Amino acid sequence: MKTLLSLLIGCLALVAQAEDVTPLAIGSPAPDFNLPGIDGNQHTLADYKKTEVLMVIFLSNHCPASHGCEPRLLKLFADYKGKGLDVVAINPNNPIGLRPDELGYSKYNDSFDEMKLYAKDAKFTFDYLYDGETQATAKAYGCLATPHVFIFDKERKLRYQGRFDDSRYKDESTVTSPDARNAVEALLAGKEVPVKETKPYGCSTKWLTKKDLVKADNEKWAKADVIVETIDAAAVAALRKNDTKKVRMFNVWATWCGPCVEEFPELVKTSRKFGLRDFEFISISLDDPADLKTVKKFLDQNGNVLPSKLKPSLKEEGRNTNCYVFKGANNDELIKALDPEWKGPIPFTLVVAPGGKVVYRVNEEVDGEKLRQTILDYMGDSYVPEN
Repeated sequence: MKTLLSLLIGCLALVAQAEDVTPLAIGSPAPDFNLPGIDGNQHTLADYKKTEVLMVIFLSNHCPASHGCEPRLLKLFADYKGKGLDVVAINPNNPIGLRPDELGYSKYNDSFDEMKLYAKDAKFTFDYLYDGETQATAKAYGCLATPHVFIFDKERKLRYQGRFDDSRYKDESTVTSPDARNAVEALLAGKEVPVKETKPYGCSTKWLTKKDLVKADNEKWAKADVIVETIDAAAVAALRKNDTKKVRMFNVWATWCGPCVEEFPELVKTSRKFGLRDFEFISISLDDPADLKTVKKFLDQNGNVLPSKLKPSLKEEGRNTNCYVFKGANNDELIKALDPEWKGPIPFTLVVAPGGKVVYRVNEEVDGEKLRQTILDYMGDSYVPEN
C-alpha cells in the first residue's frame, strides 16, 4: 500500500498542474491542430472528418497508467475501426520536463524519435502525433494527464472527456466502468453518452515549465552526501537473501579498479531511473576499510544519492545506508555470501528479485542499456494489482 501511495503522489494528476489548464467543456468544438505524426506526415483535425466518432487521446511513452489502458484502447479501435470510429493519439510531453526517476516504467523518454520506437513496440494501429514542441494542442484541449480522453460526435462537438476506464492495470478483468467504450458505443448508436465526464488519472502532463524542477533534481544528485559504512559477510548474506519487496542490484567495486570506475555512472543512472519503484542499488567496495573517506569522496562525486523513497525501508531494516566497504579478511567469504557463481574479479554486478532469485549477473563492466532493460522486463512497464 505504501508503494502504491508513493507512486500516486509522484505520478497521478487529478487536478490542473502548474500550467493554468482547464479541460474542454462538454459541447465544445474540437480544437484544430497541425502536428507531426510518427508516419512522417503532418496531421490536422480535417484528416479525421469522415468518421462518425473521433477519439482524441493523450498518451505518452513513459507513463504506466498510459501503458495500462493501451491494450484496451487497441481492442476498442479494432472493434469499431471501419464502423464509424477513428482514434488519434497525441503525446503532450516535452522530454526536458521529465526527471530520470519518472522513466522507471519505460525504456523510452517522450521525444518524437522515441515515440516511433515505442509505438512499434506497443503495436499502435492509430496515428500518434507529437505536441511536445509547443504543447499548444494539449493546452487547447486541457490535457491534465496521460491518458486523457476526449470523444467527439459527427459535428466534432465534445461528448465525453476524462479517463479511458476505471483501471490503471493492463488486466481487463480489473475494469468495472469502461467509460470511453460506453461513450463510443452510445454515440455510434445515436444515443446520449451515459456518463459525460470523469476525472482523468495518470502521469501529469510534462509542461516545459517543469524543466526547472528537473534542473533542481539534477543539482540535488550532484550535491550528494553519501553515508558509507563497513559491512561483514553475514550482513551481506542477509541483504542477498532479500526478504523485502525490492529488487536489489549489488555491485562489487573499488576505487583502484579502472573498469569499476568506468562503469559506475551507468549504475547510478540505473538507480535514478528506478528511484520511484521498489528498487535498491547496494554498492560494496573492496577498498581498504581504513579508506572510507576515499570511497565516500568517489560516491559523492558520482552522485550516488539514496532515493528518498528508499529511506523508510532502510530505517525499518535498521540500516543507515546502501553504500558499504567490505571488512572481511578475504573475498572468499564475500563470494560465498553474495553469489558462489561469482568468479572473483571485479567489477561484479548481481540483480536479485524479492526472495533472492537472480535476475541479472555479470562479472565484467555492465552494458547499461541491457542492464536497465533486463530490470524493466522483470519489474514490468505498468502497475500490477497486489495479490
